[in-house]
Amino acid sequence: MTKDNTTFYLKVALAIPINRLFDYLPEAGFQLSDYAPGMRLIVPFGRNKKTGVLISCSQQSEFDAHKLKPVLQCLDTKPLLSDLDFKLMRWAADYYQHPIGDVFAHAFPKQLRLGKPAIEILPTSYQLTEAGQSLTDDSFKRSPRQALLWSKLQTTVNAPVSEAVFADLDWDWKSTVKRMIKKELVAQSQQALSPTNTTQAPDFLPNKAQLNAIDKVQQAGDSFQAFLLDGVTGSGKTEVYLQLISGMLANNKQVLVLLPEITLTPQLADRFRKRLSANMVVFHSGLSDTERTQAWLGFKNGTAQIMLGTRSAVFSPAQHLGLIIMDEEHDGSFKQQEGFRYSARDVAIMRARNTDIPILLGSATPSLESLNNVRQKRFQHLILAKRAGSATPPPIRLIDIRQKKLNNHLSSTLISAIEKRIAKDEQVILFVNRRGFAPAQMCHSCGWVAQCTRCDSRLVIHQQQQRLKCHHCGADHQLPKTCPECLQDELFPLGLGTERIEQTLNQLFTGIPVIRIDRDSTRKKGSLQQAIDEIHQGGAKILVGTQMLAKGHHFPDVTLVGIVDIDAGLFSCDFRASEKMAQLVIQVAGRAGRAEKPGQVLIQTHHPDHVLLNTLISSDYGHFAQQALDERQLAELPPHHFQALLRVNAIDEHDVLQFLHDTDNYIRQISTDKVSILGPVPAPMLKRAGRFRYQLLIQTEDRKRRHQFLLHLLPLLEKMPSARKVRWSIDVDPQDLY
Repeated sequence: MTKDNTTFYLKVALAIPINRLFDYLPEAGFQLSDYAPGMRLIVPFGRNKKTGVLISCSQQSEFDAHKLKPVLQCLDTKPLLSDLDFKLMRWAADYYQHPIGDVFAHAFPKQLRLGKPAIEILPTSYQLTEAGQSLTDDSFKRSPRQALLWSKLQTTVNAPVSEAVFADLDWDWKSTVKRMIKKELVAQSQQALSPTNTTQAPDFLPNKAQLNAIDKVQQAGDSFQAFLLDGVTGSGKTEVYLQLISGMLANNKQVLVLLPEITLTPQLADRFRKRLSANMVVFHSGLSDTERTQAWLGFKNGTAQIMLGTRSAVFSPAQHLGLIIMDEEHDGSFKQQEGFRYSARDVAIMRARNTDIPILLGSATPSLESLNNVRQKRFQHLILAKRAGSATPPPIRLIDIRQKKLNNHLSSTLISAIEKRIAKDEQVILFVNRRGFAPAQMCHSCGWVAQCTRCDSRLVIHQQQQRLKCHHCGADHQLPKTCPECLQDELFPLGLGTERIEQTLNQLFTGIPVIRIDRDSTRKKGSLQQAIDEIHQGGAKILVGTQMLAKGHHFPDVTLVGIVDIDAGLFSCDFRASEKMAQLVIQVAGRAGRAEKPGQVLIQTHHPDHVLLNTLISSDYGHFAQQALDERQLAELPPHHFQALLRVNAIDEHDVLQFLHDTDNYIRQISTDKVSILGPVPAPMLKRAGRFRYQLLIQTEDRKRRHQFLLHLLPLLEKMPSARKVRWSIDVDPQDLY
């Protein structure tokens, strides 16, 4: 009850697949002034308890007050989300047609979603004692791990350092620190650390194009403006980021930096720490729940000036946000593909608009959506056309492998080029777009192929583990010795993968260190950073990898990049395939010749006359992208038209077809003027993880018409009896049809 004895109700968002709010009564003795939107509440839900977010308080409820239950507990004394956060969440729920409770759940790290206290813990810091400072390198001859920690703890002023300085170590450094504390060589404390002032100067002075980009963004000041930083690989986009962030820090503003992959975070974080005097937190799925919670709270409370994070970091609250930077803005990893299918790029742009701050989108291969926004004058185009310093772009050459004898998919031309680079003590990258040893196992005697029983997909050979694995559902089987069909022992690998190329290279270049970087070889925490460190130190001469090698890494000694299997991506039913392939080629090629040594790119292909490949070689990505935009306009495809994809799946195919039949009946009742309905059709992979998958594509000339159509259709689908037997979802602005 309130002071004037009027009843009020709490509107609560819960993370369940129902698009509505739930009404609750206040706790006994609580007044209206005790509650504020953005607080977390523990509420009864059925026989269970759930953590929800208070959205609003109301004098009215559509339900009888006697049937409503009171809140069990209010977890917060102050709201964890601001009005601007609320505005962003409401927009996202509305635009992506997703249940509002699940959208609000994405604003919080897991521990806070589960009702844990929102208390920012002062970080543990370490500092050398007087005894520790008096030691020398010779003091640790028998303790190499202590020697490494001792060197990391040494600073010019012997200031306390956070645990972040040990983040690149993949061994139990805490036990070693404890031994050093016991010996009184190191002191441990918990305190809010001041930003370090030991910043490094840049390796080079910004050129005219970089200075222009910096000036344009700074001129936006405290107002919304979207900028596309279109810079060739090696052109110094990171230097632009650093200088802009430095300016924001000087004005006591916070900066959110978004990256597509966890793998890019450590090296960029290290570079930021060396250049910027600021407290920085990182936020991605590779951290523990506690680490993510503390990073979130630090950025929310303003004790962290910079957050470096992947897709979900876009929702992290901030006190004084002044700039958003999104690196590799074209990358598909920014689109969530399960559950709440949001685009972090679009959410980031809307957040910048709501907050009235600039946003900078950087890429060497901008998405067609962003380039179209440049055409429409929505984004300002900032171009870095040349590599920074004395580096020059590498020439790209096609190797025609038709009717040529190959050594496990490697041509003699490519092998010879590798030999020449190794002889010069340079490094080589071989890009293979498939992990594992080979995409399939086949029987030479009867033609049997190892197939996943739960997916329309072949099982992939993982030679080192002696396993057959499905990369779609995770099925895992022992590698058979004989054919299950004819019982003959004439099984052989079909196709290629990173493991197979690695094995071939070890046979061809005996004694030359080869490193493989893919999802399998970097599963262990810290293993990727260890491999990258080894590459930088010259301990590996040949690098074999998947797309993990294509993004953002700077290897100054790499002078040759070989793309082994380009043909698999040249032909696809997906209209975005050519854009993705062009981006991949340019990104992979960008790893070569980034320093003073000239680079070269060799692409093996059975289709040397392919239009896409020749366009990229004869002109550049920008020319290809403008052509692609014109073609998309003629074909009435995104970004000129707007799509939504209805996905349906079930164990019984009949249930899917019945749902789609009922959906078609409802669509006939809705006005479909200027709305194109394509399908329903089976998904390109009909069966996945034991479930049959179909889809229906909705396309319109403008966003508003699509939105209105979905507003009519989706509530009808939720009420259909056939919807109870299937799983269905709507994907607004889908990035693939799989």
